[in-house]
Amino acid sequence: MTTEPLDLLVLGSGVAGLSAAVRAAEIHGMRVGVLTKGELHQATTRWAQGGVAAVLHDDPDSTDLHLADTLAAGAGLCDADAVRVLVDEGPGRVHELIALGAMFDRDEHGRLALAREGGHSVPRVVHAGGAATGAEIERALVDAVHRTAAVLHENTFALELLVDDGRCVGIEALAPDGGRYQLRANNVLLATGGAGQLFAVTTNPLEATGDGIAMALRAGVAVADIEFVQFHPTALHHPSMPRPLLSEALRGHGALLRDANGERFVDELLPRDEVTRAETTRMLEQGVDHLWLDATGLENFELRFPTIAADLRAAGLDPARDWLPIAPAAHYLCGGVITDLDGASSLGGLWAAGEVACSGVHGANRLASNSLLEGMVFAFRVVEAIEQGKVEAEATGAMRAVLDGDGSPGVIRGRPVDEPSFDVDGGDATEVFEPAGLTRLRDRLQRRMTELAGVIRTGSSLQAAMKEATAAAGAVSRRAGSPAAAELRNLARLAHAMSFAALVREESRGAHTRQDFPERDDQRFRSRLVLRPPVSQAGAA
Repeated sequence: MTTEPLDLLVLGSGVAGLSAAVRAAEIHGMRVGVLTKGELHQATTRWAQGGVAAVLHDDPDSTDLHLADTLAAGAGLCDADAVRVLVDEGPGRVHELIALGAMFDRDEHGRLALAREGGHSVPRVVHAGGAATGAEIERALVDAVHRTAAVLHENTFALELLVDDGRCVGIEALAPDGGRYQLRANNVLLATGGAGQLFAVTTNPLEATGDGIAMALRAGVAVADIEFVQFHPTALHHPSMPRPLLSEALRGHGALLRDANGERFVDELLPRDEVTRAETTRMLEQGVDHLWLDATGLENFELRFPTIAADLRAAGLDPARDWLPIAPAAHYLCGGVITDLDGASSLGGLWAAGEVACSGVHGANRLASNSLLEGMVFAFRVVEAIEQGKVEAEATGAMRAVLDGDGSPGVIRGRPVDEPSFDVDGGDATEVFEPAGLTRLRDRLQRRMTELAGVIRTGSSLQAAMKEATAAAGAVSRRAGSPAAAELRNLARLAHAMSFAALVREESRGAHTRQDFPERDDQRFRSRLVLRPPVSQAGAA
C-alpha cells in the first residue's frame, strides 16, 4: 500500500495519541493518521480510574505545591523542568478537554469536585463518574478523532519503525487480513502506552504489551528508567484479568488497609511504591497472597464510585459490609523512550508521549493521577513543535541524559549503558505459531517476570529473568505472522531490557526494590540509566 506521506502518524489510541491527533488535525490542519492494534476505544486510558491531577482551584493549592509533591514521589530522579511544564500547562489542557465535551464530577455549587490521593498534600484530582475518569476522557477524544482524522487504521499492528538516512519515515504494519504494508509519514508519534502484560497480575488490558518501546529499542532509540515499574497497591484479588482496580480515591476518602489479622500496617496516603512495598513485606511475613481494603466506613459508595461498585457486585462483594481482598498488581511503567520537553526522541521524525515516553516527569515513581495529565500536556507540545518546524531533539528535560555527552549527571557512569546483544532471530518456531503454543509461552514469561523481576528483586533473580526473556524471544522469529506472535516478541524484548536495567541499578529507589541492595544510593545512582542498543536491520526503510 503506497500513499502520500501523512503529516503525522499517531500510533496508539489513548489520551496522548488522541489528544495529539485532534489538535494536529483540528487546530493546525495537518493530515493525520491514527493506527491502533485494536479499536479506538481499546486503550489503557479507559481503565484509568483515579482521575487527573491539576491545580484548577485557588489556594491552598498551587502549581509549586503540585511540583513539590511530584518531585517527592519521584525519589530524586524527576527532571524539575519537565515537572514544571506538567504542572504549569496541565490546567489549560484539562479545560480544553472539558471544552471537547468531557464531563467531570462537580459539587453542589457547580465547581469541579476535587479528591486527594496518595502522595498529594491537598485535594487536586478531578474525576468523572467517581472512578470512570479514563472512560470519559476516552469517549470525548474518540468522538473528536472520528470527526477530524484523515485516516484511521484500526485492528492494525505496527511491526517496525521505518528508518531512512537516520530519520523515522513511517512504519511497517500488519493488516487485519495478515498482509504487510508500509505507511509513510513525515512524523511518527509513539503513544502506544505501557507494558503491564509483562506480569502475571496487572491492571492493564491485554493490549499493553510494550510494543512502542520494543520497536524503539530495535531501531536503536534511547530508552531510560524502565527498571521503575509501578505496582498499584489496591487491585482487587480476583481471577479476572486485567485485575479490577480499587482506585486511590477510596483511600483518599478514608478506606483503610488491613493485614491478615485485621490490623492497619501503613499510612494509606503514602506514595504508591511505599504502600506496595509495605503490602508485599506483610504478605511475605504472614504467608498470604492478599490483604484487605476496608471501605465499610465510606458513605454513599454507590453514588461516589459507581464503576467500582459494579465491579464489586460482579465479584459478589458488598463494600458496605465486606472487607475487599486486594494485592499489588503491575500498573504503570515510569520510563520509556527518552524525549526532550517537546516530546522529540533521539531519532529524528520520531516523537513519544504518554506512558511509552520517558519525559522526566515521573522519575523513580509516578505520583497518583499524573499519568493522564502527562499524556495531554506533552501530546500538545509535540504537535506545537511539529507545527513550528522542529526536526530534532534538544538537550532539555530527560534528553539531557543523551545529548549532554560524557560527564552528564543524568547518565549512569557518565555515558549510555549498552544493553547486551539480544538476538530474536533464534531458529524456527513454527510450532508456537499456533495460538495455544503462543499463549503458553506468554503465560510462562509473565509468571517468571512476576517471580523474578516484580515488586522485590535480586541480582540473581534478574539474571534468571533475562534468560527467560531470551528463551521466549528465541522461540518466536521476527518474521512471525500474527499479532499474538509479534506481541510476544515485543514482551520478550522489553522483559530483557527491563531486567538488565534493574540489574545495573544496584540500589533501591522509588518503584525499584533490590533485596540485595536495600538502601538508596544517591552518590552512584541519582542519575538516569540510558539504554541505547545497536540498531537492528528490521527497521530499515
